[in-house]
Amino acid sequence: MVTANASPQRGTKPEQLGEVAKASRTVREYLADLARENPVSDDEEKPAPRSVAARYVSTTDPDACWASKLGGRSVPSYLNHYLIDNASCIILGVEATQARFRQETLAARRMLAQVKERFGVCPEGVGADKAYGSGEFLAWLLERSIQPYIPVIDRRHQTLRRFTHDQFQYDPVENVFRCPQGQALRFHGANRENQGYIYRTTASQCHDCPVKKHCTPGPTRRLFVHWYEPTRQQARELAKTPAYAYSKRERNKIEALFSELKLRLGLHRVRLRRLWNVSEQFYLAATAQNPKRLVRFLAQRESVPLTCTT
Repeated sequence: MVTANASPQRGTKPEQLGEVAKASRTVREYLADLARENPVSDDEEKPAPRSVAARYVSTTDPDACWASKLGGRSVPSYLNHYLIDNASCIILGVEATQARFRQETLAARRMLAQVKERFGVCPEGVGADKAYGSGEFLAWLLERSIQPYIPVIDRRHQTLRRFTHDQFQYDPVENVFRCPQGQALRFHGANRENQGYIYRTTASQCHDCPVKKHCTPGPTRRLFVHWYEPTRQQARELAKTPAYAYSKRERNKIEALFSELKLRLGLHRVRLRRLWNVSEQFYLAATAQNPKRLVRFLAQRESVPLTCTT
């Protein structure tokens, strides 16, 4: 995350941006883009909650999003994404995005696609931190025969010492889950925002259950099953392999690049405004970082299997 060239004191609500900025064509285009990025479907029960970044827009740089790191104060920021070759630490891809969580996986997709198109390179595996562990992105990698050495975003066991997801048995014939007491959790509907299905009991099933206090504090028990659960399970199994442990150690290399970016190149804050200008600055910074690594790599001339980290 890199701080934008904008004051955190100068912001407004999106609907007021046109009035504050004396709505130019650029501002109107930005507001239209913002509406497209935060759609509300007519068949949803209620609109999905909008992020702080969507509710509050910088009047200095409307592309920057309010974000914080390590519990600090939220400030207008951008995300700088790198894709590197583990063997050489050469930066293969660069993406600048708004400081939003979903942009992590979208940037990774674009960089991997660009590397394949430009250099004919398709990695055997990709390592990344847990922010990239969504079922959708894991499935995207596996469809392209890329091993995801990525921790799965998983809340299945965050149940405060109550029965976990693994203690419920699935019956594919009836499409129900059976709780430890044999009660059926039937299909209740889809949760499109979180990309999964909901199964739950009725209040009458749980009312007199002798182990209810070990199962749920509410009147019913609810289970969430991810659309990409088979893919997520593949990633969990992969996390037990030596290759995953090796990839996890290799992730330190990309952190070293980001450390160099801020401590040696001084990129704590961008000098330019708007996403396309910030993107140029990130590309120039990566260009400054690559030469010594290219020289070392070309001197070694070693042929190694390619894996990447983002």
